[in-house]
Amino acid sequence: MNCGFVALIGRPNVGKSTLMNHLLKQKISITSRKPQTTRHRILGISTTTAGQAIYMDTPGMHNNESRALNRHLNRTAEATLLGVDVIVWLIDGLSWHEYDEVIFKKLEQAGLPVILAANKVDKVKDKEDILAFFATAQHRFPFAHLIPISALKNTNLERLEGLIMEMLPERDLIYPEDQVTDRPERFLAAEIIREKLTRRLGEELPYVLTVEIERYEEHPGLAKIYAIIWVEKASQKNIVIGKDGEMLKKVGTDARVDIERLIGQKVYLQLWVKVKSGWSDSERALQSLGFNDG
Repeated sequence: MNCGFVALIGRPNVGKSTLMNHLLKQKISITSRKPQTTRHRILGISTTTAGQAIYMDTPGMHNNESRALNRHLNRTAEATLLGVDVIVWLIDGLSWHEYDEVIFKKLEQAGLPVILAANKVDKVKDKEDILAFFATAQHRFPFAHLIPISALKNTNLERLEGLIMEMLPERDLIYPEDQVTDRPERFLAAEIIREKLTRRLGEELPYVLTVEIERYEEHPGLAKIYAIIWVEKASQKNIVIGKDGEMLKKVGTDARVDIERLIGQKVYLQLWVKVKSGWSDSERALQSLGFNDG
């Protein structure tokens, strides 16, 4: 059977996590409209009669390395290019951006087959524009394939899957047929909580908070999860909690529903908000909070 690793790369907020979730036909990576929602390498496994594609969702590649967290995100994205068989470069529509020049150089160094997937093509009115853009792109880099898609609307995703599977090497399956990710439920629960925070809070706050699962207890028919939401300032803590605790209650309710759907049983979820000053700019703090896959 064909089997191998597929890196999903691109700038922040181009739809990599949405694409992987749709390819897997279930939610593994968290999503939001805010850039840099993905902070870790998330592995998603799709096994079909044709073979096994092991997708690696990565943080978006970007120029800003002002904080330790930003540097970690870039290291994680770049490390994913090592040891994969195929790269899918996802771009936003039919335009290049400043950091795409850096990605071109990284792809040349990697020396791997690359599929260019132009996302959100449902917004393109004239399909001739797609053909013209792809013709220009092929002159800039020897892409193995160029394909217009819409990750959100499932446009051309079956074709993309077929192209990927054809490009993977013949080998035995690496993971069991029923496994969909390499991440434990504890990690996925923390990510779901962070997704709900990211969606409910303002523009800046999601970037200075992270979630740590302090305890994850499995009981018959019930999972008890105790999580800490770390922020950098006392003022941020007040915003996350909200007036009379309303914001924290809403986040907890949203997260509990999704976690129950994920693990298939009832969940008791307890959230605390604590302050760890400067955690996002401290390599030591990042390591202690689980940012070690870069």
